[in-house]
Amino acid sequence: MVDVTVKPVAYEIDGEPFESQLVYATSGNPTRPGVLFAPNWMGVSHGAVEQAQALAEADGLAYLVVDFYGRNVRPQNADEALAAMTPIRGDRALLRQRMQAAYAALVAQAETAAVDVHQIAAIGFCFGGCVALELARDGAPLSAVVTFHANLDTPSPADAARITGPVLVLHGAADPMVPDEQLAGFRKEMDAAQVDWQLLSYGGAVHSFTDPEANNPGKQQYHPVVAKRAFLAMHNLFDEVFAQG
Repeated sequence: MVDVTVKPVAYEIDGEPFESQLVYATSGNPTRPGVLFAPNWMGVSHGAVEQAQALAEADGLAYLVVDFYGRNVRPQNADEALAAMTPIRGDRALLRQRMQAAYAALVAQAETAAVDVHQIAAIGFCFGGCVALELARDGAPLSAVVTFHANLDTPSPADAARITGPVLVLHGAADPMVPDEQLAGFRKEMDAAQVDWQLLSYGGAVHSFTDPEANNPGKQQYHPVVAKRAFLAMHNLFDEVFAQG
């Protein structure tokens, strides 16, 4: 059994308090890659931290569960999550600023959690996938970006030219929240920027297929088999890119 530590990481953005959660195994290599974990629209929730704990226990990496709403905003239901998400989804500059601050907060854990500052990736779930992609489009020096059942649209597709590492999109083929036109736009965006990208589409999977609490058949539903395959694809990409570091 691997011991995993969860540590709050507090910082400010324009005078506003934010608190992400650093999750890492207390044993292992002297240094380890770091991963920005952008959760779904519920933000820093118990479920997100639990998922990060399971990942850290499995692969020994350091995960920072990103607070993109602010320390005092912790949605408790879908209505509150929508109210918190809508303003930053519509303001990509603000969204990118908050993710850049989280990136800096993770890099600052070089001593605390032995994070290798030259090997940082980003992953995101649902809205968090959109958030992770925007950080990559903003030119953050990421080793890789992985999204799970994410929204892929952006108002600034030309910014894909600033993406520094490979992009892996893990998509539910039956996801009603990510229409075919959005997938086509994403492919066009990535190809135009000559990004190293992959899109894996899982038959029978809808939105939120990695979320054990999702139970809205046909729309948002946990799919344990697909979730396992998707996380394996993520780990395979991490094995590749971090081996190059």
